[in-house]
Amino acid sequence: MVKSLVLAEKPSVAREIARVLGCRTVNRNYIEGDRYVVTWALGHLIELKMPEDYDSRFKTWRMEDLPIIPKKMEIKPIKQTSGQFHAIRQLAMRKDLNDLVIATDAGREGELVARWIIEKINWRKPVKRLWISSQTDRAITEGFKNLKPASDYDKLYRSAVCRSEADWLVGLNVSRALTTKFNDSLSAGRVQTPALSMILDRERTINAFRPEPYWTVQAQAGEYTAVWQRGNQTRVFNQKDAETILQKLRKRNAVVQKVEINRKSERQPLPYDLTELQRDANRRLGFSAKKTLNVLQNLYEQYKIVTYPRTDSRYLTQDIAATMPERLKAISSVYGEETRQILHRKKGEALAKFVYNDSKVGDHHALIPTEQPVFINDLSTDERNLYDMVITRFLALFYPEYQYENRRAILDTAGETLIIRETVELDPGFRQVAQRETSHGSQPHTSLVKGQILPVSKVEISQKMTEPPAYFSEADLLTQMEKYGLGTPATRADIIEKLIQSESIKRNAGGRLSTTSKGKQLIDLVNPELKSPELTSKWEQELENIAKGAGNPARFMQNIRLQTQQLVSEVKDSEQAYKIQNLTATKCPECGSLMKESRDRDGGRVLVCINRSCGFRKRKDPKISNHRCPHCHKKMELHRGKAGVYFQCRNCGIVEKAVKAEKKADKRETRHLLNEINKNTEDFGNSLADALQAALRENHPK
Repeated sequence: MVKSLVLAEKPSVAREIARVLGCRTVNRNYIEGDRYVVTWALGHLIELKMPEDYDSRFKTWRMEDLPIIPKKMEIKPIKQTSGQFHAIRQLAMRKDLNDLVIATDAGREGELVARWIIEKINWRKPVKRLWISSQTDRAITEGFKNLKPASDYDKLYRSAVCRSEADWLVGLNVSRALTTKFNDSLSAGRVQTPALSMILDRERTINAFRPEPYWTVQAQAGEYTAVWQRGNQTRVFNQKDAETILQKLRKRNAVVQKVEINRKSERQPLPYDLTELQRDANRRLGFSAKKTLNVLQNLYEQYKIVTYPRTDSRYLTQDIAATMPERLKAISSVYGEETRQILHRKKGEALAKFVYNDSKVGDHHALIPTEQPVFINDLSTDERNLYDMVITRFLALFYPEYQYENRRAILDTAGETLIIRETVELDPGFRQVAQRETSHGSQPHTSLVKGQILPVSKVEISQKMTEPPAYFSEADLLTQMEKYGLGTPATRADIIEKLIQSESIKRNAGGRLSTTSKGKQLIDLVNPELKSPELTSKWEQELENIAKGAGNPARFMQNIRLQTQQLVSEVKDSEQAYKIQNLTATKCPECGSLMKESRDRDGGRVLVCINRSCGFRKRKDPKISNHRCPHCHKKMELHRGKAGVYFQCRNCGIVEKAVKAEKKADKRETRHLLNEINKNTEDFGNSLADALQAALRENHPK
């Protein structure tokens, strides 16, 4: 019987697809059924060849070899995951496999993952594409009933190849040139460098700022608080002037000159895309962009309760409208009161009809819940908080607009103007469920009328200082990156993390970002075009045009090659000075070169030899483990002594021998185990012990 080879991106997704397709025979590298053989990548299995793969002399970094621009860019299996690649290649040789289904993430990078694997295994049979926006059983089943020809996504693939090759040519060559020229690990690229430049520009604005004192005048007019205003100004930049105004207003009467009442409404917010969610999660939960993506990916892959996370759209397609009742029922166990009202009224129709706009949906629609039932107790605190943000934004679509009144009264007092402002809430609308929206309405006072006289009973002046803009938060940086098209929703978090790991920027108290000495110097070393967000925005637009069939991939890459030559030439000719950051007086025990202090991934300090051909490094701080002190509950240091590995608490001094702990089943695993035991009659051919053993094997593989 002929079968289809299904290629997923991750093992976890492959297992779910295999289960839905009825594949039960589990092998090390694939899962097989009567009609399908499901295998997986491990993220990327294939990458662009490195310079030394073209010529061994490129192993040594020399300025005279740059720029390295291969005539034809070639690909190779990634060494660390080559075992899985070879397993897929062996599968591809089977005679009973008739076609291949690409089931990687439905996006530019997912397309690249699959197409490069297909190219390297030399697959010549038909290829189809599974394109779904959620990982529910229903979505997978429907997706396999409506597979698309892979050729429909050829343009998306070409765009992905151009993006990858452009990043290789520019990033690798400029980074090698800078590192070789200035003898420090310096990384530059078409996305990370403009992002770094924007952070530095904000810092320079802050540093150049000179605060000035100013004064405001406030008065109590009857039962109202009024603010002094002259023209459009509410600030006075001279203290004597402020005191003069104060004296004029004291113990006078204010006459109402004009009353304005404007009734306004605020429409429901659109659902989240990834970048908007990352911004809000950073502001409200303090999540980094990377953490938001990781938590969201878990809600999508493991729990299947949200749709595709890496979306850049905040709209929905028309066909989603019919699925709303099921999505509302799925979340009703957690949001019962809200969903009961919605389902009772017009059977769950969204009041915000503007959310349905096919023309504004690209590869994926906005983030919304799936039809999968929610077991809220399975979620961690972080998962629950982020999920709640997605759902409350979704629920807002089913509530009316927020209605309020802006009231403004203009008063005259001894020739000076006082303004009374208040906002009165008329209908809370969607704000009663949208967590981020709190009511700003006040209880209305007695209505004012023209000519009414109010006694001025209290007048105060307050001195303040003008303030500079704040350092960028991740939310601010994401906003700027989105504005200029720097990266994609899927890559922006990694760009920020890469800048931190390369020690070009650092996170400060409160999560604010600032540049390091290394980052400041790096910006001064690179070509102005490379640090310009406008240039990268132009590149992203060209890549988007290629994906839509309106761009020319060959012309784009020709321009990239010319630009690479120019950028490297400028580094070679540079006469700028550079000082290595965190250079110490410690000498390398291997080669005698000086060592610099750096940070490891776990935050600990390490000493690294500045001689790249040596590469010696040693820890300066003990490694911090995830093991908690039984007394103060802080993370303990990991040490290695004569008796073996042990934990030590720096705070309490407590020492514990490291013992490998057995994995404990969590609530989700327990329920999965019960489901295996309580399978329907058709699957109950085995004994209870057999079902238990099968479930345990799946949850605790050797």
